[in-house]
Amino acid sequence: MATVDLVMPKMGESIMEATILKWHKNPGDAVKMDETILEIATDKVDSEVPSTAEGVISEILFNVNDVVPIGTVIARIKTGATESAASSNSKPAPPPQETSYASQNYHQDDQGSRSQASASSYSPVNSNNEQGTNGNKFYSPLVLNIAAQEGVSMVELENIRGTGNEGRVTKRDILQYVNDRRSGKVQANASASSPSQHAGPSREQQMMIPVNKVESSAPTTYSGNVEIIEMDRMRRLIADHMVRSKHTSPHVTSFTEADVTNLVMWRDKVKKEFEKREGTKITFTPLFIEAIVRCIRKFPLINSSLDGNNIIVKKDINIGMATALPTGNLIVPVIRNADQLNMVGLAKKVNSLADAARNNKLKPEDIADGTFTMTNVGTFGSLMGTPIINQPQVAILAVGAIKKRPVVIETPHGDSIAIRHMMYLSMSYDHRIVDGSLGATFLTAVANELQNFDINREY
Repeated sequence: MATVDLVMPKMGESIMEATILKWHKNPGDAVKMDETILEIATDKVDSEVPSTAEGVISEILFNVNDVVPIGTVIARIKTGATESAASSNSKPAPPPQETSYASQNYHQDDQGSRSQASASSYSPVNSNNEQGTNGNKFYSPLVLNIAAQEGVSMVELENIRGTGNEGRVTKRDILQYVNDRRSGKVQANASASSPSQHAGPSREQQMMIPVNKVESSAPTTYSGNVEIIEMDRMRRLIADHMVRSKHTSPHVTSFTEADVTNLVMWRDKVKKEFEKREGTKITFTPLFIEAIVRCIRKFPLINSSLDGNNIIVKKDINIGMATALPTGNLIVPVIRNADQLNMVGLAKKVNSLADAARNNKLKPEDIADGTFTMTNVGTFGSLMGTPIINQPQVAILAVGAIKKRPVVIETPHGDSIAIRHMMYLSMSYDHRIVDGSLGATFLTAVANELQNFDINREY
């Protein structure tokens, strides 16, 4: 009988780790090809991992809530095993015992030394080794949490040589450093630091600490009648991502309004025929995306990201659309190459991604590689919003609720007051790349595209 290694699959270009949510199989259980063995989660999406062979689970190497690097062996499957063979085998080894970060226990396997993370609720939010404006590295919440518990200062953390992608400090790196420091192989840099360093982390360093950091002090007490609700994993990831974005990008928000009367009238006129002919509904979202795409072509710097001192202008126009989930959380599925889709293609893609998001059926590639994001705060009745940039993008546009209002209309025969469908638009942008002139010009261009919508157009 042969043994097949089941490895943690690659879930996207920037995903380097995944958290085990649930095992569907136990050691000794028979599995078929492509049968689900476990569920995993990244900072992008939850997913199921199927079996790569038919046989019997001989060994499970990680526990629920363990954070596992991509490509690591997580289980082993004996192929060609019959039921009788499986029953005659010795009792399979149980999963490894959970250990705390402080215990620093290591065991050897065919991939080298690997430490087991405890079954904590921490998950890395972004495995990219992004750089802030001051050149500081960003670290996963897991690494920051270990550093906080073990008293590793930010100065020490920045001096650790990382073995991860692009030199990123991994869990194994920080655990090895703590072990070496305890054995006297390295000295803590913090002891020789200036007195100001002993006063605690700077405001900048505090912002880099994950929002779900475990405090070592006594638990906080609350007065009055309160209910304490622990954030779920996805909410913690969102919170950390938002804090990181505000720390990374100096946000500026511009506002404008648009008369979308023609757009509303056109949609009302064609929506029944559109659904009957194309088999899908036409919402306002594809109409907004079409206008955004046209303006990105005119102002390509809006479709970029920043890498150190280099501005990376993206040639692909991949529009992310913020989508609310039944749980109240948000996710941003991406419409790839939106500039190559007509109105029918945009409508079908928008609806299929929205349905997949609400039913938890998004694939990792469905939420990767976005270059610009749109959020429709009007869906919830808001007139306008100040959205937070979805890193590493440099801008995000919010559209508000469409409301009928009396407005002044300029005509060749003079001004008049009419009832029109009006909508506010707001855009937050990274002032390191996008100045106020470009940001306001782009936003005005989008508003003009919507205002000048051809009511007689074909879809």
